[in-house]
Amino acid sequence: IILDGNGRWAKAKGMPRNYGHAQGSKNVEKICEEAWRMGIKYLTVYAFSTENWNRPKEEVNALMKLLRNYMKTCLKTAAKNDMKVRVIGDITKLDEDIQKRILELEEATKNNSGLNQIKELESASAHNDGLNLQIAINYGSRDEITRAVRMLAEDVKEGKLMPEEVNEACIERYLDTHDIPDPDLLIRTSGEQRLSNYLLWQLAYTEFYFTDVPWPDFSRQELEKAIEQYNCRDRRYGGVKEE
Repeated sequence: IILDGNGRWAKAKGMPRNYGHAQGSKNVEKICEEAWRMGIKYLTVYAFSTENWNRPKEEVNALMKLLRNYMKTCLKTAAKNDMKVRVIGDITKLDEDIQKRILELEEATKNNSGLNQIKELESASAHNDGLNLQIAINYGSRDEITRAVRMLAEDVKEGKLMPEEVNEACIERYLDTHDIPDPDLLIRTSGEQRLSNYLLWQLAYTEFYFTDVPWPDFSRQELEKAIEQYNCRDRRYGGVKEE
């Protein structure tokens, strides 16, 4: 999901943009729970892009403060719901305390399986693990691919990898999303219809869904609408539809 429209949502209510970001952050937690209850195994959210540094300093500082608080909240939520959390993006550009909290969150949740949640659901038999949440922070797909190519080239240089061994599967191992399935569905809220440098490699055969609903108002019902439309799509992956 590209979480778009927080600022415009707040402005429409006569509130500052930072209020919208705060409400949007709270909605991530709600949608994570709803997604898991609907049987979704992987959810990746675009929280802060490499281009977001170009926003006014006051807004960036507020987003960083919000991020710090969210890391604490997410740690508690993950422990409660047995959720596995992973951050994608270049976190080395973030303040050291945020980097530390990210690493602590990933370490604390890496072995979570969702068994606690399963016991709470009536439809437990339909679920065999918990939600895998990926948060894109200081993420840009071109930056990700550049970093991947740099690491790959270094391994070729050191003789760890031969040029003829480089294929799609090899490249994917160097991406931030290694070991994570490519998305089936991309949702972007608030009416914009572009990718904004998000998961360009991974979205090669993904279905897109755009909605005018701003992220703070995006509910379970809106998620259901997106999935219902996805279920009506015919995914051929470049092939021909069978008659």
